[in-house]
Amino acid sequence: MKHIKVGDLMTGEVVCVVSATSFKDVAKLLAQHDVSGLPVVDDQDRVVGVVSESDLLARQANPVATESPEASPVGEVTAGEVMSTPAVTIHAEETAADAARLMTRRSVERLPVVDEEERLVGIVTRRHLLRLFLRPDAEIRRRVTDDVLGDTLGLRADAVEVHVVDGVVTLSGAVDGQSQVPILIRLVEQLEGVVAVASGVTGRVDDSSLAPPTRTARSVPS
Repeated sequence: MKHIKVGDLMTGEVVCVVSATSFKDVAKLLAQHDVSGLPVVDDQDRVVGVVSESDLLARQANPVATESPEASPVGEVTAGEVMSTPAVTIHAEETAADAARLMTRRSVERLPVVDEEERLVGIVTRRHLLRLFLRPDAEIRRRVTDDVLGDTLGLRADAVEVHVVDGVVTLSGAVDGQSQVPILIRLVEQLEGVVAVASGVTGRVDDSSLAPPTRTARSVPS
């Protein structure tokens, strides 16, 4: 079953800066492009950090910047001095779910997307991920019937009836074994754009004694 990859969602044209970019120029770029953060790259386009609005505000609020005679004026401060490092990045082949989990775990709103050599190739934001939940109901239904029921579980097209309204998937019908029911529900829940699943699916045969271990069930191709 296919999952949406970060490379399918990311913006390929990324506004970025280098370590030597001045504080004022960073602020201008953030305002000009209406973004809250920018990747900082080296001369090989490798991501070395991220500079955000929060980083700039923290630098302005730092009393050392104004009280220390050795401190550089704000206009001379560079992105390299205020950036957050190491940068939290992700690869294009990882899934949208991976990106969402990483953003939540690291409390960030955007992830620079890098290639195998850690070079910047794009950026993915929370806004990109939220668009998945705007997926049309008809598209969600197609993925349930074609990808989950047909390709992954090998069920007949008429085995399970599928209705989707505002991202809520309702399933009804019967499958051969009861052990297939929780697998079916879990696979549908994992589809991008699915808000919730209401299942009335039953199994014709109680095959619990023949069911494989839980770890095998989780290995259903994705």
